[in-house]
Amino acid sequence: MKILVCISQVPDTTSKITFTDNNTAFNTAGIQFIINPYDEIALSKAVELAEGGQGNVTVIHVGEAASDATIRKALAIGAYEAVRVDAVPRDAWFVANQIANYAKEQSFDLILTGRESIDYNGVQVGSYIAELLGIPSIAIAKKIEINGTEATIDREIEGGKEVLSVSLPIVIGAAEGVAEPKIPNMRGIMGARSKPLQVISPIDVPVLSTIKQYESPAPRGAVKLIEPDNVAQLVELLHSEAKVI
Repeated sequence: MKILVCISQVPDTTSKITFTDNNTAFNTAGIQFIINPYDEIALSKAVELAEGGQGNVTVIHVGEAASDATIRKALAIGAYEAVRVDAVPRDAWFVANQIANYAKEQSFDLILTGRESIDYNGVQVGSYIAELLGIPSIAIAKKIEINGTEATIDREIEGGKEVLSVSLPIVIGAAEGVAEPKIPNMRGIMGARSKPLQVISPIDVPVLSTIKQYESPAPRGAVKLIEPDNVAQLVELLHSEAKVI
């Protein structure tokens, strides 16, 4: 089984986020980047499915050379080979077109993405890839089982669970619960240095959207402390200021 895992890099959650160029660009100075956690879950599931010679795992990433360290970590986790599309990932539509262009000639049985990236939370790339390739897609999968050419996917829905059976090939967006993220061991880290990382040129994609401006969340207001026996004041503040009652 040929498996393609789409990975992105995102700022570590401990990083301080700022913007430049009059708040029109994300400031990458001093930012520690990591593999998107949901993509790491997808990759761990792919490695699990391929264990024992059952498949081959390729990771693909759209980004510039600075992201090679992130890709090498994916190889250390267990991917067999990697592809980097040498371009700035300007939006989900651009990224999906680059991945689909590579995938359409490779006949992958399974394409895995994370449910979303933790920086933009768009939940778009997987669906776009599937549409461009003309194959089914299922988002926010909580459990994935592969039996021959059939995939069984569990999804949480409002008020219950949905179980789907779909023929391969398919694009699946993996959520928490699909697999435990694998931690690279020393052997994996050393082996990742010699695994192939192919760099390919991007294709032209029409610009359909642009980022007009970034905005930071409003700072938190001061905390008001109410004496425990002053219930009337608490109720008044919840009604007049917090407006929750």
